[in-house]
Amino acid sequence: MDRHSEDLDLLKSLLEIYDQKYIGEYLNSLSPGQWCRETINRLLNGKSAKEFSHREYGALLKLLPSPPVNHPNYEFNFIDLFAGIGGLRRGFETIGGRCVFTSEWNEPAVRTYKANHYADPLAHTFNDDIRKITLSDQEDVDPGEVDRNIDRMIPDHEVLLAGFPCQPFSIAGVSKKNALGRAHGFDCKTQGTLFFDVARIIEVKRPVAFLLENVKNLKSHDKGRTFRIIMETLDELGYWVADVDCAGPDPKVIDGQHFVPQHRERIVLVGFRKDLDAHDGFTLRDIAKQYPKSKPKLGDILEKKVDEKYILTTKLWEYLFNYSIKHKAKGNGFGYGLVKESDVTRTLSARYYKDGSEILIDRGFDPDKPFGDEKNIRNRPRRLTPRECARLMGYDKPDGAEFRIPVSDTQAYKQFGNSVVVPVFAAVAKLMRPRIKAAILAREKTQVKSTKNDRRSQRGSSLKKHAGDKVPEHQA
Repeated sequence: MDRHSEDLDLLKSLLEIYDQKYIGEYLNSLSPGQWCRETINRLLNGKSAKEFSHREYGALLKLLPSPPVNHPNYEFNFIDLFAGIGGLRRGFETIGGRCVFTSEWNEPAVRTYKANHYADPLAHTFNDDIRKITLSDQEDVDPGEVDRNIDRMIPDHEVLLAGFPCQPFSIAGVSKKNALGRAHGFDCKTQGTLFFDVARIIEVKRPVAFLLENVKNLKSHDKGRTFRIIMETLDELGYWVADVDCAGPDPKVIDGQHFVPQHRERIVLVGFRKDLDAHDGFTLRDIAKQYPKSKPKLGDILEKKVDEKYILTTKLWEYLFNYSIKHKAKGNGFGYGLVKESDVTRTLSARYYKDGSEILIDRGFDPDKPFGDEKNIRNRPRRLTPRECARLMGYDKPDGAEFRIPVSDTQAYKQFGNSVVVPVFAAVAKLMRPRIKAAILAREKTQVKSTKNDRRSQRGSSLKKHAGDKVPEHQA
């Protein structure tokens, strides 16, 4: 490949993450007066033969994520569905996994994902709509064609990760089949939901383990029916799910405040293939063993200097202040969440970009003085910055800034608000690691035994009399 083609390939990869203006300004900081957005545009459209210098090319390469520290020596492969900005992936890379497939439909989230996660050109593929894989958006598709498409487009893997959306399951199809006296399974009960796509992939690819993540309210969604169908489906597919019949506090619901200064509860479904017998004794109660001895305080993640644009306007602060008073008078719990440096915050949500009301950083507002007091007006609270959100979600260390945020503040707030607390799932991954390794070993032994039996049956003349006998189906 010639130098010009290499330059174009690198530029196109970078433009999947950054815009032309950013790249132009970045290059111009290295070579003043040589680059701008228009220069990049002309190069991209073939109207310029300008080439990157060795220094410029090397600097641009640094804008792409580096491989994990254990590359290329991986212990297992995994796929990342409904990936968001890669919160689940980060934990499983730390235990030696290699991501071979990612699916995410939101374009800004994809940009952030690609800015931070290495994509091995020889092993990783990206998908923008899982329905293109499962063909679930098409009517009257032959099930065999669906299976073949899934098998063809998704690489083999040992672990499946998915933070699928919470959707109600329609009972129309089930009721109709009941009336007709026909059997129905998970493919009927979950049709039309994105969990259906996850279930079909599990059915076809048969990973040794999975981790599914969702909001805590999944258990009570649609009066508990949604969760019940999910559990029935996973059991039907031949998987054991951790802590299904637990008494007392549910270990599947994990609060992020054990790792970061944020109250954020998520339900975690960890499953292993029953036939590989690697799950005995596994419980998410053991997550407590992974709690850090000391976790960061809110004050540890706050930036020393913050742009004034993050301070609430007087008008917005007055609206939130009065709104809270009105609802407290009615006995409602609605209101802003004003926090100090030693506090644990409320849950960061995807709507944080609107007014930031659930997490407002106190800058010295005195509730004992009138709202309009000069000092109170001057000390209006502020929103978290996107960088502080990255730290609050565990993407960065308390004082770090390694996680790249190539999108607008609005998009960044949405992305972090929709994401997971990274150290929570890193801890779950550590719990799963020995079971994953045991399951992989058990699968390999089963495959070797199956191969030997096949060879024996081909050689053994004593088995010829059984030729044509129906082979019992394997029960996964």
